[in-house]
Amino acid sequence: MKNLFLSNVAEVQLTYITKVKATDRPQITSSKDVAEIFRNSWDHTIEYTETVKLILLNRANRVLGITTLSTGGTTGCIVDVKIVFQYALKANASSCILAHCHPSGNLKASQADITITKKVREAGEFLDIKLLDHIILTAYDGYTSMADEGIL
Repeated sequence: MKNLFLSNVAEVQLTYITKVKATDRPQITSSKDVAEIFRNSWDHTIEYTETVKLILLNRANRVLGITTLSTGGTTGCIVDVKIVFQYALKANASSCILAHCHPSGNLKASQADITITKKVREAGEFLDIKLLDHIILTAYDGYTSMADEGIL
């Protein structure tokens, strides 16, 4: 009877595998570094669909990894805070940085952008995983750093 019960239970695994030495990983020292790393990870869709990405960092602000959290339409995208921290916990990240693109070309943070940033920051405080920044990118017009702007 015991084996029958266990056969109906899913196995849960948490893995994060890297083949990159810590000293070989890019180090974040400014919002310009963040924008460059994110911009290099985007493809041509930066002009067509809003997408949210996440950089995970170790204590020395070296990049553990980058992932796409969500892809939406031309005017919006959903950020699930639980998913943000699933990735952060899996990679044993000390901090993280969000980024999303505005296909419209507008670099101004919307109220929805500010609200989700605060929500992620507060969840991170509880887990001791700091949200360092939230970057808004456009295809050609630079970026906005919510940390630099004092929003974060």
